[in-house]
Amino acid sequence: MGGWHAPPVWHRRAPVTTLPPAPRPCVSCPYRTDVPSGVWSVQDYANLPLFDGPTGAQPPRLFLCHQHSNDDDRARVCGGWAGCHDGDELLALRLAVARGEITVETAEAIRGYDSPVPLFASGAEAAAHGVRDLLHPSREACRVMDKIVRVRPEAAPSPIRPSG
Repeated sequence: MGGWHAPPVWHRRAPVTTLPPAPRPCVSCPYRTDVPSGVWSVQDYANLPLFDGPTGAQPPRLFLCHQHSNDDDRARVCGGWAGCHDGDELLALRLAVARGEITVETAEAIRGYDSPVPLFASGAEAAAHGVRDLLHPSREACRVMDKIVRVRPEAAPSPIRPSG
């Protein structure tokens, strides 16, 4: 099914030390408009639109950056997620503060986050772009996947990849 699959980020328990978003979303962030289609798994893309809905219907967990595992002391909130969605409407953000998973300062950084790179206007738009080339990822998508695997060796690359 194209892409590679890491456990759904919003399902993982966020560490108490979850950091605010990086100054710019990662070069493999599924919310970035310049990331090739087909990098992430169908399930990863399916998670993105869930944060577009009404606050009470959204997932209760923060969407963490894919660059670090959730138990890494460098785990942080995804910059693309913070930049795409209205922080005042994010259920996960409200609950994370209440549960002590993030500080009030981190919550404010998420609410005020402004991405320096173009992002899709919604999780649904990001997901539609992402799944478009899932079965036939471009060479550029494969390069991005290879880079992710170098950073996160536990990630398994897709068996559907062009050679070279």
